[in-house]
Amino acid sequence: MVLAIDIGNTQIVLGCFENRTLLFTEQLSTSKNSTDLEYAAFLKSAAEFNGISFENIDGTIISSVVPQITDTIRKAVERLSPVKPLIVGPGIKTGLKIRIDNPAQLGSDLVVSSVASIKEYGVPQISIYMGTATTFSLIDKDKNYVGTSIGAGMGIEAEALSRSTAQLPNVAFETPKQVIGTNTVDSIKSGLIYQNAALIDGMIDRIEEEYGSKCVITATGRYASIVIPLCRHKIHYDKDLLLKGLIEVYYKNVK
Repeated sequence: MVLAIDIGNTQIVLGCFENRTLLFTEQLSTSKNSTDLEYAAFLKSAAEFNGISFENIDGTIISSVVPQITDTIRKAVERLSPVKPLIVGPGIKTGLKIRIDNPAQLGSDLVVSSVASIKEYGVPQISIYMGTATTFSLIDKDKNYVGTSIGAGMGIEAEALSRSTAQLPNVAFETPKQVIGTNTVDSIKSGLIYQNAALIDGMIDRIEEEYGSKCVITATGRYASIVIPLCRHKIHYDKDLLLKGLIEVYYKNVK
């Protein structure tokens, strides 16, 4: 069995694979203050809750966009397993041809999700990630990673609205019944959900126009399941795309 760990700015996502079959997924809160012992306890509990013993974990792969805790998670895994975890970064084989100005700047989350999305859905492709940030990545017909557009995610937008205004409350991420709200809560929900759906449709049009061709569209990330059904383009939503990418990268590096 292989444990795949994706460390995001807000959440850490775990996935346990038997070969390429995903057995379970769990989420932990990202905390820069937690120790390796605390993370080890979380990881062990998550595995045991799903009926898996760490004694049966043959390998681990980690991707991270939070450098401050990457080493903490590595140490946590090493408390539980004698097998040294793979860290997605320089020197790791991904098979992805990165054509941006400085390939080292590309986040490991975008790397592994692109690896999976190419295999699962084909090219050319626009790959959308909706988490702490909302990103649009273009992969051309020759499987080259061309570049990215990065914007604030829905969580940041909601937090900024509440923090920066005197009368706008925090709201749940729920789709209101209509685009034009008739009360403050529904009006904010509309702004968060429908405006982001319109943004996604608009960005797809602009990227395809700039590229000069229609593309396959994929989406993942914790907010994608709310917004993607409201978009007017055909978009393949895959909640496990990052984990699928991690297991592909793992097998590219382990004989």
